[in-house]
Amino acid sequence: MTLLALPAGAAPHVAMRLVAETARPAAGGTVTLAFDAAPAPGWHAYWQNPGDAGVGTRLEWHLPPGATAGELRYPVPQRLLIAGLMNYVFERPFAMLVDLKVPAGLTAGARLPIAVKADYLVCTNDLCVPETQTLETVLTIGDGAPDPASAARFDAWRRALPQPLGATATWQASGGTFRLGVPFPADAPVNQPYFYPAATGAVDFAAPQKVARDGDRLVIETKAAATPVNGRIEGVLATGDGRGLAIVAEPGNVAPAAGGEGAWGAALAAFAGAVLGGLLLNIMPCVFPILSLKALSLARAGETERGTRREAVAYAAGVVVVCLALGGTLLALRAGGAAVGWAFQLQDPRVIGALLLLVAGIALNLAGLFELPTPRFAGRSGTTGAFATGALAAFIATPCSGPFMGAALGAALVLPTVAALMIFAGLGFGIALPFLLIGFVPALRRRLPKPGAWLARVRRILSLPMFLTALALGWVLWRQAGSVGLMLALIALALLLVGLWLTGLAQRAGRGRAWWPALIGVPGALVAAALLHPGAATPAAAVAGAQPFSEARLAALRAQGRPVFAYFTADWCLTCKVNEKTSIETEKVARAFRHGKVAVLVGDWTDGNPALGRFIEANNRAGVPLYLWYAPGAPAPRVLPQLLTPDMLAALPGA
Repeated sequence: MTLLALPAGAAPHVAMRLVAETARPAAGGTVTLAFDAAPAPGWHAYWQNPGDAGVGTRLEWHLPPGATAGELRYPVPQRLLIAGLMNYVFERPFAMLVDLKVPAGLTAGARLPIAVKADYLVCTNDLCVPETQTLETVLTIGDGAPDPASAARFDAWRRALPQPLGATATWQASGGTFRLGVPFPADAPVNQPYFYPAATGAVDFAAPQKVARDGDRLVIETKAAATPVNGRIEGVLATGDGRGLAIVAEPGNVAPAAGGEGAWGAALAAFAGAVLGGLLLNIMPCVFPILSLKALSLARAGETERGTRREAVAYAAGVVVVCLALGGTLLALRAGGAAVGWAFQLQDPRVIGALLLLVAGIALNLAGLFELPTPRFAGRSGTTGAFATGALAAFIATPCSGPFMGAALGAALVLPTVAALMIFAGLGFGIALPFLLIGFVPALRRRLPKPGAWLARVRRILSLPMFLTALALGWVLWRQAGSVGLMLALIALALLLVGLWLTGLAQRAGRGRAWWPALIGVPGALVAAALLHPGAATPAAAVAGAQPFSEARLAALRAQGRPVFAYFTADWCLTCKVNEKTSIETEKVARAFRHGKVAVLVGDWTDGNPALGRFIEANNRAGVPLYLWYAPGAPAPRVLPQLLTPDMLAALPGA
């Protein structure tokens, strides 16, 4: 490479800005600053350890008295091999973060000028240029609240930083071979892992790395550095899609592993889990009535074998399309920096309001208040109606999570996009599987009861779980939007009820255009639901003595040597609420926790708190429920099943 000096006045090859997460930090608090950097096309900047060549960024701060800047934190880098030399670089836009300690004792409105001189190296494949930029910003002492416009950007930048592993790795260098053993759950997905050492003396940077799974660990093997160091080694384990784990490794014995497992192996395992999880969703109270009536419709006389299969395929297509649409939207939002998970749409009270109206309308239809015109619900509606019914079943199943789903959807967040979408398609296939079997296996279909007058009674019975689902959604709405939101929802329901009731009266009287009242009532109800917005949070019930979850509180309790049970829930999560009422909030568990001096932390994710979202994702889950048991002295938590029992929880303190 050729080293050139940047001519005076020339534009830098890395566009860089100094951005504050809040322009009004609190006196005595901390504010995060970002070096928002974008290399010009064809150029690259360097990581903290540049590899075989290059220089990392050096900073010279000019701060007011009492202000101090912390360590510069880099995102996970990329690899660039040039002429046999390995470079750890950034070829795309990236951001380095640093925490700035604000002096105490400053009054509100005081100005805090910040300046920093950044020296760095920027290169192409043929030449390198040392550059210097002086970046400045002025902060004003205030309340410390993050700027809304910056929140999404900083969320995205923090997601790109390597996350702490939470356990100590082990390394060994022998016979010119470097071997690193990293604690890593056997069911956690990883895509093309790679170890970036933070300094020289660990590995030969340009040597290829072989990665293999060995139970609950990853074993990385490569050529050792010519002059290896002794003692602790630090670095970053890239896990795929720009994400990574911060590794601290102590010297020790690392046994070799025989083979490895790539992203597609993990994806296939997660796909199987998603299919099983989707299959179990069919017994949920909001899905079971739809599946039951749609299945019973196939027992009606006159259905041909071809028509039955066509409806089954259409139903499955509706389910899979909705699951893919929700999954694709979830991945797009996360790529944009939002800390969201499965059922992300339920964090918006307007979506809850619309879902409440939909479920209430279905319940009223099943109860016989009115008859839905073509395509008739759960009737002989052809492929269009079957597709719509499948889409409806998938959409209202999203508040539910159960066995097999947690790990599968968590895998979808770290796998490549195509593999992730395959997992969401597997979830849809699992939901649609019972109806597909009924449609394609005549022996199963013949076992269905024949239609008759009893079907009307079954419909009314099946309306009960839908009414209960509507009540649950109303409670969620009250928790999210407060009393004002609940009043708006009741107004919307009243408009819907009046419109559908008048439509039912007209239908029973045999009048023409019986659906006119519904055309008036339903839009009015939707307008009322669209006016919903988040209100003051209503405190959630929890175990006596439980505390709100925060990573700082968790760290403090663990430092005290106390066992900790942390659970993450949301009001719209049916599985969460069942576990809480049947297991967590029982006297047996409370007595065992008191005797074992167990601290209980509750993370309420109803409103989509991004800090909780990041923590949930760090534990390889895409959403709630998540249950973690921290035994005293254990390096990492034990992830509990998504279906709990009182005996399981009561046994934890003595485990």
